[in-house]
Amino acid sequence: MERKNFLSETEQNINRRSFLKLSGLLSAGLVSFGILPTAAEAVRFNKKMYKVTETRVAMNTFVSMTLLHPSRDKSEEAMGLAFEEIDRLTQIMSRFDNRTAVAQLNNEGFLKDVPPEVSEVISRALYHYRLSNATFDITIKPVMDLYENTIARGGDRWPDDAEITDALKLVGADKIEFHTNKIRLKKSGMGITLDGIAKGYIVDKASKILVGHRINNHLINAGGDIRAIGKRSDKKPWVVAIQDPRKKRHYPDTIYLTDGAIATSGNYEIYFDREKIFHHIVDPKTGFSPELNNSVSVTAKTAMDADALSTAVFVMNPVLGTRFINSLPMCESFVIEKGNKRFKSAGWKSMTV
Repeated sequence: MERKNFLSETEQNINRRSFLKLSGLLSAGLVSFGILPTAAEAVRFNKKMYKVTETRVAMNTFVSMTLLHPSRDKSEEAMGLAFEEIDRLTQIMSRFDNRTAVAQLNNEGFLKDVPPEVSEVISRALYHYRLSNATFDITIKPVMDLYENTIARGGDRWPDDAEITDALKLVGADKIEFHTNKIRLKKSGMGITLDGIAKGYIVDKASKILVGHRINNHLINAGGDIRAIGKRSDKKPWVVAIQDPRKKRHYPDTIYLTDGAIATSGNYEIYFDREKIFHHIVDPKTGFSPELNNSVSVTAKTAMDADALSTAVFVMNPVLGTRFINSLPMCESFVIEKGNKRFKSAGWKSMTV
C-alpha cells in the first residue's frame, strides 16, 4: 500500500513524501512537473476570460491550480478558499499530530465521534479494500513503521523476515470495526494511514469549493493527483502528460481530461534503502515492495478513486491489474512495467498530436 504521510513530524520541511510526484507546470492546459511555488498570476486571454494560476506547497507537495473565469477577483477569491480547504483537511487527516482523530485512533485503537471527513475517507478506503481483493489496505501502517524504524532513520540493517511477518499480523482492513461515527481496531498495535487515498479526497473537495463558486473550468494538480473540470482556455480538454518513471524528460503518454481525475503511483521517487529494494508502496499481503511495475496511472471520476486504484494496481501483476481496471466502469489505466513494456486498459485513449 501507500506511503509516507503528507504531513511530516516537523511540518517545516518537505520530507520524502514531497518528492513522490513533484507537480507543476500548468501552461496552455499541459500538466508537467518540477516547478517551484509561484504567486498567483492572472492573464487575460480576451475580453471575456482570465486564466488565474498559482502553485503552493501543501500536503507536503506542490499543489497547482489553474482557473478560467470572466472575473479575476472572483477567481482569486475562490482559489484562496480552495487552498484553505486543502490546509484544513490536511490537518484533519494527519496521523502525526496527536490532536487529530487519525492519530487518536492509532494511539488508542478506538475512536468515537469520528469527524465526517475522516469517516468518508475510511468508508471509501474499505470499499477499495474489498474491491481490490485487499491490495489496497489502509492498515499497512505497522509495516511502514517497521521500514521507517529499521532503514529510513539511519538504521544499518533491513527488517528480517520474522519482523515483517509479525508486522503483517497487524495488517488487514477486515480487522476494522466501522460504524459511521465509531471505529475500532480489533488488534492491539494496529494503525491506519490514509496516505494512499486522502490526497485525492482533498483534491476533490478543493475542486468542489471552486465549483461552488461557479469556477466551472479549472484544473488542480497535487503532486500528480489531478482533478479537471470543464475545459482549458481554448475550449479544448485539459491535456495531461504522464511522468516518465526513468526521468529522461520524455512523457510516455499524453491524454485529454475533462470532468474527471487521474492519479499516478510509481516506484521512482522514494526508497527507504540505498539498494532501492524497499520503496514507499508496499504489498499488504507480503510486506515487501512490488517489483513488477515502475508506474501506474489510473483515470476515474474522482481523484480519491484514482488515488486508491493506482496504488492497488501498482501492487498487482500488470496483466491482472489491467484486467481489473477493465472490469470497472468509468476507469482506465496505463501501466509501465519494469522492462518498460506498456499496458493500456481497453478504453485508454492517448492524445492525438
